[in-house]
Amino acid sequence: MKKTFELTHPKVKLARRVDAVKFEIKKYLKRERNKTLPEGADFWDFDCKFGNTEAEAQPVHVSQINKLIDQTQQENLTSFYVEILAKAGHRQVRTAEDDTDL
Repeated sequence: MKKTFELTHPKVKLARRVDAVKFEIKKYLKRERNKTLPEGADFWDFDCKFGNTEAEAQPVHVSQINKLIDQTQQENLTSFYVEILAKAGHRQVRTAEDDTDL
């Protein structure tokens, strides 16, 4: 998904439009996660970018997208760009040294 979302609409209020955008992104993530994993993959991982425009988009974690959308609403921006690309992920084995670092 590479899309610029417009938050202004002549008939829909801003809060309702923001909720619709969040739902569309959530629906896309669910659809991608339900696809069959390739051989040897453990889970679906996502490469995400977020910004005011496509040129200004910065890499972010998928869990930060809703917070960034809320931030654009508070800043009264009229649009933003979201890029979410699915890729197969592989779990890394944790060692005893990793557990002691916590």
